[in-house]
Amino acid sequence: QVHVVESGGGLVQPGGSLRLSCAASGSIFSIGVMGWCRQAPGKERELVATITSGMSTNYAHSVKGRFTISRDNAKNTVYLQMNSLEFEDTAVYYCSSYAFASGIWNTYWGQGTQVTVYS
Repeated sequence: QVHVVESGGGLVQPGGSLRLSCAASGSIFSIGVMGWCRQAPGKERELVATITSGMSTNYAHSVKGRFTISRDNAKNTVYLQMNSLEFEDTAVYYCSSYAFASGIWNTYWGQGTQVTVYS
């Protein structure tokens, strides 16, 4: 069984910063792509950023230049450094981990962490 747990969400004013963390644990043999998605109230879930095990990254246009995704393969952990936060960044942020566990590749999701940008 694989567990994915996010942390680091909270309240922040526009222009502020937050750092999200996400750790995958359990019977994991290997992890491929890790990433972050978000879902704002009344909107569909959208991709924010992804990172491969080889450290190749991909960002949504709306966060490029403001957010940075990174990972520690030894710790099965992915991070999302969010700078210059805007009201539009308010959402529940979900971490995903594409992992090989129990003989199959599957995508595992965390429960989400709330990020609220307020003034």
